[in-house]
Amino acid sequence: MQELVATLGDWTWWIVAAVLLVLELVIPGVFFLWMGLAAMVVGVLVLIVDISWQGQIAAFAVLSIIALIVSRYFFAGRRVVSDRPNLNRRMYDYVGRSFVLEAPIQNGTGTIRVDDTIWRVRGDDAAVGARVRITEVDGLEFLVVPD
Repeated sequence: MQELVATLGDWTWWIVAAVLLVLELVIPGVFFLWMGLAAMVVGVLVLIVDISWQGQIAAFAVLSIIALIVSRYFFAGRRVVSDRPNLNRRMYDYVGRSFVLEAPIQNGTGTIRVDDTIWRVRGDDAAVGARVRITEVDGLEFLVVPD
């Protein structure tokens, strides 16, 4: 390790930072970012103060842990608020809407047509053409009541 640090000189921590930041681009997860920033801080410290390679590694470890803890604390309560919360859960957008039965509900199951898709529904028995309102989503089925 001492030979590697001696060979790369003051650039060691800048190279480590670059590698960690590239890893963050390749394997996103906001983990390597903080370690890369810690490596940058150690790189700046090495330029300002003469630190042994053991001290540099210790400083990097401590700064990485501090950066990870601070980032977890800072971002823990922040959730992204979307104008389309059901974007990838299209079925939940239909709750509360009414549709006409495509096939009768017999023995508790039937179908409705929503746009160009046929969906299975569960509810009280009803004839073809009856209007039903979707009250809930259960797996890939809608729970319906007469409208």
